[in-house]
Amino acid sequence: MPVLNRIAAYAPEMAEWRQHLHAHPELTFECHETAAFVAARLGEFGVDELHEGIAKTGIVAIINGRTPGPTIGLRADMDALPLTEITGLPYASQNPGKMHACGHDGHTTMLLGAARYLAETRNFAGRVALIFQPAEENGGGANVMVAEGIMDRFDISQVYGIHNTPGQAEGSFHTCPGPLMAAVDSFEVHVQGRGGHGAYPHETADPVVAAVGIVTALQTIVSRNHMPLDDLVVSVTQIHAGSADNIIPDTAWINGTVRTFRPEVRAMVRKRIAEIVAGQAAAYDVTARLDYHEGYPATVNDPARTEFAADVAREVAGAAAVNDAAGREMGAEDFSYMLEARPGAYLFLGQGPGAGLHHPAYNFNDAVAPVGASFFARLVERAQPLA
Repeated sequence: MPVLNRIAAYAPEMAEWRQHLHAHPELTFECHETAAFVAARLGEFGVDELHEGIAKTGIVAIINGRTPGPTIGLRADMDALPLTEITGLPYASQNPGKMHACGHDGHTTMLLGAARYLAETRNFAGRVALIFQPAEENGGGANVMVAEGIMDRFDISQVYGIHNTPGQAEGSFHTCPGPLMAAVDSFEVHVQGRGGHGAYPHETADPVVAAVGIVTALQTIVSRNHMPLDDLVVSVTQIHAGSADNIIPDTAWINGTVRTFRPEVRAMVRKRIAEIVAGQAAAYDVTARLDYHEGYPATVNDPARTEFAADVAREVAGAAAVNDAAGREMGAEDFSYMLEARPGAYLFLGQGPGAGLHHPAYNFNDAVAPVGASFFARLVERAQPLA
């Protein structure tokens, strides 16, 4: 079964929704206009319940099937990125410095398309909970929605999500059971030395040399403290110090990211960074403060739900277009919090060639929206069939 005929019939309207959302991007939890647009469409479709204001601007809509049964959750993120768009499209961002450069406008559209179809047909038992989430990019909106009780409040038994992937074949799917995306942490190191004239370094405690020593030593965590067959990234991405060629500054600042999959590896990295910072500071006669920030946990797919979701994807896209053993990735996703709360699966949907995610020239491919909407709809019908 390819794209559902009914969903294909309103693909032009879906493109209009997506392009409207693209032109009006909003950040983090401030998705007020986006949520209003979503709520208006859901009201037109005739959903049975509409719950707004969850995690500030999040929405959960309920559609009842024809007979009693469990509740399946489907999630789309709504927020944009703080980027200036360079596409030149007629529907380019009208909000300066904000852009849908990760395709959340498309994710929202796909879930709206599924919602319209499910509200019209209701060929399923139980209920579907449509989760429209703010603040995926920054703020952990999924965590806030879970903390505010959506899984228990709406009795959600399993949950699914999709993310688009530029550069992957249009309309194809890939995923894997178990860990799919990494946990993401960040760290800052504030080095306090004693500055002075560059010609008299012996009178100073140089924070630049200490910072360089810290950065170099941090590279040994991956190469010497961790099994090389396991996945781990420790990347220093910023180092700032100094103001002139003849001045040794008082301070230096280091920033970086950590990507892990297993909690014990995450704990080891945090411990080793703290030990390295303290040891290098002592070696260079400076003081250093580590600020370590744990971010999203690893996104871990339930194996049985992943197998089921991949089977549904094959039904929609064809067997050759689905890879359910694609391997894990070092990116991060706050859908991880929903998968910690309930079993489910997260899949990637190819959207063909084009600029990559988080690039100012990115644009979601409207042709794949009916594919994603059909996948969501068939998930519900297959997971909770009518007797």
